[in-house]
Amino acid sequence: MQTPNRSREKLIFALDLGEDLGEAIRWTDLLKDHVGMFKVGKEAFTRFGPRIVSDIRERGGNVFLDLKFHDIPNTVAMASQAAVKLGVSMFNIHAFGGREMMERSVDSVNKTASALGVTPPLLLAVTVLTSLNDSDIKEIGFGCTTGELVLKLAVSARDAGVPGVVASAHDVISIRKACGGDFVIVTPGIRPGNKVADDDQKRVLTPRDAIAMGADYLVVGRPIRLADDPVAVADSITEEISEGLR
Repeated sequence: MQTPNRSREKLIFALDLGEDLGEAIRWTDLLKDHVGMFKVGKEAFTRFGPRIVSDIRERGGNVFLDLKFHDIPNTVAMASQAAVKLGVSMFNIHAFGGREMMERSVDSVNKTASALGVTPPLLLAVTVLTSLNDSDIKEIGFGCTTGELVLKLAVSARDAGVPGVVASAHDVISIRKACGGDFVIVTPGIRPGNKVADDDQKRVLTPRDAIAMGADYLVVGRPIRLADDPVAVADSITEEISEGLR
């Protein structure tokens, strides 16, 4: 039987909210015993800067820095070095940056962590955003399906030494088959029973199904944030994760 702690560790709360840092930190205090990690994305990081990372960590929270670094190899390697120095537990780059960019990032993470004497954060490569579907991919100019493109990017990331990817739960089975059991898969676009108004996510799945398919971590934001009782919803998602693991 899976322990509650193991199930909770797999839940990442998207902390992209708040007009001031105090509100964001109040959410951290509210949920730190009910989720495994807090995702700090472009909105929160642009508003509050590195301080939000340090404030979350001071309260005992782990941070997933979701900035999707995508630039020339040297720039992303230096940004990766900075992420390690921030003390985050997880961060991501974009697989579309190419193999050299990803390889340089992996090398930068490992060398920086070794020099600091710390455990390196988990580096992930973003594949295709869950707000995009086949028609979107075709409009951009790709001559393949979303699933085919995700798989190509995941294999490219693995070959570059990146230990995991961010991908829709719908792509977990194919990625797991191609990249192996140790390859980490983080899935956004998770939707429990409660509906989200004006939802822009197109490729979504329930927590139970995503875990059962083989996802390692689930990112959930609005279903918790917009709930009347956010703690209760977070705990119910943890229970769904336990069911999926079973």
